[in-house]
Amino acid sequence: MANTVKAAHQKELFGHPVGLYILFFTEMWERFSYYGMRAIFVLYLTAKTMDENAGLGWSSGEALALYGWYTMLVYVASIPGGWIADKFLGQKKSVLIGGILLVAGHSILAIEQMWAWYSGLGLIIAGVGMLKPNISTMVGGLYAQGDIRRDKGFTIFYIGINLGAFLSSLIVGYVGEVHGWHYGFGLAGIGMALGLLQYLVGQKYLKNVGNFLGASEKKEDKEAMNKPLTKIEKDRIIVLLISFLLVIVFWGAFEQAGGLMNIYAKEKTHRMLLGWEVPASWFQSLNAMFIIFLGTSVAWYWANRKLKGKVSSSLFKMIIGLIIMGTGFFFMTAASMEFDSKGSSAMYWLVLAYLFHTIGELCISPVALSFITKLAPVKYGALMMGVYFAMTGFGNKLAGLLGEWAESQGEFAIFTGIAVFCVAFGSIVMLFRKKLEVLTHGVEDKEGTIHEEAEGFELADNPS
Repeated sequence: MANTVKAAHQKELFGHPVGLYILFFTEMWERFSYYGMRAIFVLYLTAKTMDENAGLGWSSGEALALYGWYTMLVYVASIPGGWIADKFLGQKKSVLIGGILLVAGHSILAIEQMWAWYSGLGLIIAGVGMLKPNISTMVGGLYAQGDIRRDKGFTIFYIGINLGAFLSSLIVGYVGEVHGWHYGFGLAGIGMALGLLQYLVGQKYLKNVGNFLGASEKKEDKEAMNKPLTKIEKDRIIVLLISFLLVIVFWGAFEQAGGLMNIYAKEKTHRMLLGWEVPASWFQSLNAMFIIFLGTSVAWYWANRKLKGKVSSSLFKMIIGLIIMGTGFFFMTAASMEFDSKGSSAMYWLVLAYLFHTIGELCISPVALSFITKLAPVKYGALMMGVYFAMTGFGNKLAGLLGEWAESQGEFAIFTGIAVFCVAFGSIVMLFRKKLEVLTHGVEDKEGTIHEEAEGFELADNPS
């Protein structure tokens, strides 16, 4: 009950703690910097050295190989980042350190030297590792256990992620492709600096979240840090680890956006619109744009299903998300067939593919973040979030490998293979869903009770 009262008396905005919006904008600017760099990463590496906007002149295979390693390490670094937070610093301080490292990394990339290129990548990897798992864990900490608003809060947070991704793909992508790659990299650093500034200003709304439990004087916090895991906690960790297989497959397919699909848009898509050529990097903004417009609708759909008593568990949503995303690759199969017959493919194939990828992402990614904060033991909260992002990193590496294979196997085979595998794998996991949900020990069955009680406190405090 103490947690319920505490949750009820948090200062709120639009029905959620104000701290959610501080984290929303911090993550928005962090994703602005990351996705802005991602939008021009491969294009910079493959641009000819003699072009007006000169790049490094690498082959597509070489560029996709580095892209795969970089995006994998960015997320794998979340494991030590989460461990450091749980053991030494707490999530709040870890996010601050991560932001500082990111500002430094993106700023160094503005220097046109190879030492700066690799140094900047290293700092970004470390910065994302410190920030990414811990800021997501802090979002979950804003809500009491059983609060039905948690999933919706993560969806709002996720919209912030993609607002940053949408703006960066357009702004950084345009600046990088048209005015100079290193100007684009520098602009990404400015965005991260803005995010770090507003995070510092908003600390008063984050006083009770993300603190280091090891330094707490509260008896329950000390017990949570020292007591061994129970049978229920161990079972829930098993469910999380199995669900991470869905994550690897999903991101292995989805992250073709920054690699193979990015190159496909550049080289094989007819991009003329009303006499103007659409920059290839702009297609990556479609995913973020669709999330901004569809995010609340998808969250409402699942909430409505739950109210009607229909299946809407986190595992069910994640499986459906994988299947929907995989189906989107059939549009890329059609694009490949059109290219083989006509020498170019229409832009609408990419638009449709990104639409299905987005709906799938909304079913799996914010849901997975919320699922982790429900199932993970308190003392391993940031670490388990770090493992989740590491699985995302392995998915990114898989995406790079698939992109490399496209040079020898062809886009048609890769796109079709991804689609078939995702749909088949999701269907197989669906067969075991109920058995896995038993191991969660009803963690999602009581959702709604806390929020209903909290609403009661709010009504009592509000004379109107």
